[in-house]
Amino acid sequence: MPSVNAYIDGFNFYYGCVKGTPYKWLDLSKLCRLLIPKAFELNRIMYFTARVAGLPESPDAPTRQNVYLRALATLPNLEVIFGHFLSHKVMMPLADPPVVGPRFVRVLRTEEKGSDVNLASHLLLDAFTRACDAALIISNDSDLLSPIQIARHRFGLRIILANPHKKHSAVLIREADYIRQIREGALKASQFPDILTDAVGSFHKPDIW
Repeated sequence: MPSVNAYIDGFNFYYGCVKGTPYKWLDLSKLCRLLIPKAFELNRIMYFTARVAGLPESPDAPTRQNVYLRALATLPNLEVIFGHFLSHKVMMPLADPPVVGPRFVRVLRTEEKGSDVNLASHLLLDAFTRACDAALIISNDSDLLSPIQIARHRFGLRIILANPHKKHSAVLIREADYIRQIREGALKASQFPDILTDAVGSFHKPDIW
């Protein structure tokens, strides 16, 4: 059977179809198997993310993320590859500035850095070394166009593009052999059990999830 490696752009995926849903406790192996053709075999999963920081509106986010990363560690074929966050203060214009008063405001901008580059690097390395026959890419980030083109046209890797957003990137779908839309039914069918066990002991899905 043709083998598939999966490359998941964690934040693109989260903000595209998971945030605000009750489906955050995702077994990514189950999800990937639903997204690839039945005649293909899932080999490795690479999940690209960064560690979040606690913010005033969500101080428990790091704790919830750590529990989820522990859940992902129970999947033998999954590897988590970390980027990082950068936070800095910038001046931004107000969308509706007052007639009298400041037209700009200083805000704290937090950006996730590294995941797209890490994903592209692993995709190209696997294509070059013939580590798989096809790549499942869960992202709608058009910045991945060039590495996808190289993997497909230079190394013959078949591309399965799974879009977590409502609209497809027009440039990416032109480079896909298979196109998938991630729907609520697939998320619902891909949940971990509420209680999991690893080498340390039992743990459970965060209560507020």
